[in-house]
Amino acid sequence: MNINNHQRAEVITQALPYIQKYHDKIIVVKYGGNAMISEDLKMQVMEDIVLLWLIGVKPVLVHGGGPEISDMLKRVGKKSEFVEGLRVTDKETAEIVQMVLAGKINKQLVNLLGEHGGNAIGISGIDGHLIEAEVKDERLGYVGEITNVNVQPILDLIEKGYIPVVSTVGCDNEGNVYNINADTAASYIAGAMKAERLITMTDIPGILRDVNDPDSLIKRVNIQEARQLFADGIVTGGMIPKVECCIEAVERGVRRVTILDGRVPHAVLLELLTDEGAGTMVKGE
Repeated sequence: MNINNHQRAEVITQALPYIQKYHDKIIVVKYGGNAMISEDLKMQVMEDIVLLWLIGVKPVLVHGGGPEISDMLKRVGKKSEFVEGLRVTDKETAEIVQMVLAGKINKQLVNLLGEHGGNAIGISGIDGHLIEAEVKDERLGYVGEITNVNVQPILDLIEKGYIPVVSTVGCDNEGNVYNINADTAASYIAGAMKAERLITMTDIPGILRDVNDPDSLIKRVNIQEARQLFADGIVTGGMIPKVECCIEAVERGVRRVTILDGRVPHAVLLELLTDEGAGTMVKGE
């Protein structure tokens, strides 16, 4: 779309109230899914994060990487197995999860943010015992149930002017490494930081009243209304844990949580800096 300089200035002016609103506020973005697979979308998410950082917002990028983990397991001859949507993780798989998330993906994202002018540092949930965990279910092996989060390492990075990039692996006092669900980790981290917003990126428009009708998007719900969507059978399948994480984040002190369609170009900026917004927002009141 071609716009003239006057229109560009108008767009920036319309964003001003939102820039003022979120200046110096912590915004946690959970990143994964389709937005991570598509190189074009990945670049746009990185641009959004850097732009927010440059205008005085304090973004924290929390990422998973399920498809890349599956790909690496396939390359080493291990079959991916899931129980109730969670990856069965033996000792060897836990090492691969750590390698892919804390090594490959985390450093790629740090590098991409740097390419777009951002000053980022990558850490994992193991660093500073940021994410402490225990076995969630014996059937799943080293899949972690979060027992504690220590967000001081993230706060220290923000204070020094960095964009923290957090990979979702956890640990315990015995040195075990755990595979942590990224949505859950993001909700715990955002809650512990009392973040202004948590944006969780997925590959659907948000909560739909009719899964076959993209126009049936529910734009805003409070916690009580969100719970009623479970009872009414509107939130089902893979959306259940995502909405549960949204509710949990709000209950932990996050002001607003949004399930955002990561397939939409610059979806993060649309959500934060425009009147229209994007996705489904879950709030407390």
